[in-house]
Amino acid sequence: MKAAFFREHGGPDRVEFGDLPDSPAPGPGRIRVRIKAAALNHLDLFVRKGIPGIPVPLPHVMGSDGTGVIESVGPGVTRVKPGDDVVLNPGINCGECEFCLSGEHSLCVTFHLLGEHVAGTFADLVVAPAMNAYPKPAGLSWEESAAFPLTFLTAWRMLVTKARVKPGESLLIVGIGGGVAVAALQIAKLLGLAVFVTSGSPEKLDRAKALGANVGIDHGKTDFSAEIRRLTGKRGVDVVLDSVGKATWRQSIASAAKGGRLLTCGATTGPDPQTDLGRIFWNQLTVYGSTMGTHAEFAGMLKLFRDGKVKPVVDAVFPLSDAGEALRRLEEKRQFGKIVLRVD
Repeated sequence: MKAAFFREHGGPDRVEFGDLPDSPAPGPGRIRVRIKAAALNHLDLFVRKGIPGIPVPLPHVMGSDGTGVIESVGPGVTRVKPGDDVVLNPGINCGECEFCLSGEHSLCVTFHLLGEHVAGTFADLVVAPAMNAYPKPAGLSWEESAAFPLTFLTAWRMLVTKARVKPGESLLIVGIGGGVAVAALQIAKLLGLAVFVTSGSPEKLDRAKALGANVGIDHGKTDFSAEIRRLTGKRGVDVVLDSVGKATWRQSIASAAKGGRLLTCGATTGPDPQTDLGRIFWNQLTVYGSTMGTHAEFAGMLKLFRDGKVKPVVDAVFPLSDAGEALRRLEEKRQFGKIVLRVD
């Protein structure tokens, strides 16, 4: 099969395109999917560089997001069949631990992702659990269908399940442009929130406003927490979503209103930020960490696309053979929305 992969960890020059042995025939409860399109995530950069404590067999195929056609199914699979057009939920859980049995699949003790711990979607073929395959939304192209699973599921869980946002509340998204941030903006506007966004790029701020952002703040020119306080009459916002981490966390805490909620699903600038415990306890803030989501949340999020309420923002489409260049665009933070690989 054709694939984008690396033989050793490192920089963009480690990414190769070529032939690898076909994925194995699917075992019990599993399916093999012929991928039509796959999408990039920051996770792919971390995996390529090497994540401490997470060894991967080499050569390793990246890619968590993917959509395609089921080629074959393993023993016991009845919910899907060969020929079905599907989109894949990237998160894989055991189904047997205390967390899985309570429905909290992303807390599974062996939770892992396509493309992180096992071979991913940057290839002609991928093997995945049958329970991770959902019908592809008819109104979306292959490229659009690849662009939403990981980021929209992550944003949906943070806003709907964790923060339990309500119409009329205010949300600050720190660092608009990435997949999760753009997904959160789209979901928040559907739910009736006032949305503030920050970026160091005027172009990204303009694009965010075109998607419905109420206010854009250039965090390269001003302390965005001070600007939030000014714009809200010193109140702050109800919810802050910060997946940037070290570079912005202290300002994010200062942007939250009394009783506000802070959401984090990542730390692209580092996981060890300065914090402000005084503000957290005095203002009675709640900090929610979040990773991916449950199958029920995936199904709820997927309904947005089936009903035509939203379309994922596709930044650029590259052929699979140019996966290295696509990853470079992501690493240089030039994207707004999702970068997609056309595999077929």
